Amino acid sequence: MSHEPIKGPASYFPSIEKKYARPIGEWQQLVRDRLPAKHMELVKILKEEHGMGHGHANAIVAHVLSTEKR
Repeated sequence: MSHEPIKGPASYFPSIEKKYARPIGEWQQLVRDRLPAKHMELVKILKEEHGMGHGHANAIVAHVLSTEKR
């Protein structure tokens, strides 16, 4: 059984949940609700409307957009 560390945007999820006290699924849904906005527009929304840091906002948006394109 492999216990490889989580990589990419999802590696930020535990710290996002801890810092902003909301489940990652809520943040992801918030981003999905704003689609088809562009990546940086979505990052800006999370930063300005929810006080999220750039790295955390970018990780959520990148993850949502990567799963929506599948």
